[in-house]
Amino acid sequence: MLVGLGARDLATTRFAVSPLWEVVASVRILRGARRFPEHLPWVERVRPRLAGLDWRILADLVPDPAVVIPTFVCPPPATSQPTLDVELATLVATPAEAVRASLDGQPGPRPPRLTELYDDPPAGLARLAAVVRAYADVAIGPYWPRMRTLLEREVLLGAARMATDGVQGLLNHLDPYVRLEGDTLHVEHLVASGEVRLDGRGLLLVPSVFAGPRVWSNFGSPGGQPVLRYPARAVATLWERDPTPRGRGLARVLGRTRAALLHELAVPTSTSELADRCGLSPATVSAHLGALRDAGLVGAHRAGRFVLYARTTAAEALVAAAP
Repeated sequence: MLVGLGARDLATTRFAVSPLWEVVASVRILRGARRFPEHLPWVERVRPRLAGLDWRILADLVPDPAVVIPTFVCPPPATSQPTLDVELATLVATPAEAVRASLDGQPGPRPPRLTELYDDPPAGLARLAAVVRAYADVAIGPYWPRMRTLLEREVLLGAARMATDGVQGLLNHLDPYVRLEGDTLHVEHLVASGEVRLDGRGLLLVPSVFAGPRVWSNFGSPGGQPVLRYPARAVATLWERDPTPRGRGLARVLGRTRAALLHELAVPTSTSELADRCGLSPATVSAHLGALRDAGLVGAHRAGRFVLYARTTAAEALVAAAP
């Protein structure tokens, strides 16, 4: 797909995180788990918890394989870090004609639950929002703090890239399937093609845990800012159970606790989350982080009201070399 970008589009390019998109995209993972081995630990934990929940309307909206997802299901985030409730309010307010137009564009026969949504969009959207909330509480809620931290890291890395290399440098390093040549953004989709101009609407970049290996976009539909959703890095680290599966050698040098903390810091993480994951008190974690920081193995940066810690380049090399 060729996307024409003007000066105003480049000037208004921004990032956002979308919990609603993660809910919807996670349905693809559950329905086609074998294609997403990095998420199998999550699937194994979540599937039994969903056994008593009727989430069939989500499955209908996200077929397997999901080539096209109806645009109204994941409206562009209006702010950089919306809550799920805010995004659900936008979903419920979708005009009836937009719901029907989006469902008309879906391939194949329409399941009965989507027919009910088509016939009465306001009532159907209210039911859908309730299902999304119930599903999210079970499948996403327990993992959302760590997911949000990883996604915020992606935003920080992207913002740093844009600050040093400009929007062109950012877009050309965003994803292997995206490149900017002149004023045209080339986005390689499996099925979507054609040309579109953003005409000053700007571009919204949304990193995703559950996007899978390819980018997803919504450039042509009316309403909201055009969206490009791309895979976040290091998503497999979200589901790891053993904090030191390869760290025995490192633990003999640094001690088991500091080796475990370094392993956890593959993704920038707060003190409180590290304490929870490692079964330690926040004070103990802070003391160890201070020692690791003094040794040049850990760095810190602020993300909103949180201070996130991450491994430095020296720590990355140390962890990679340790048996």
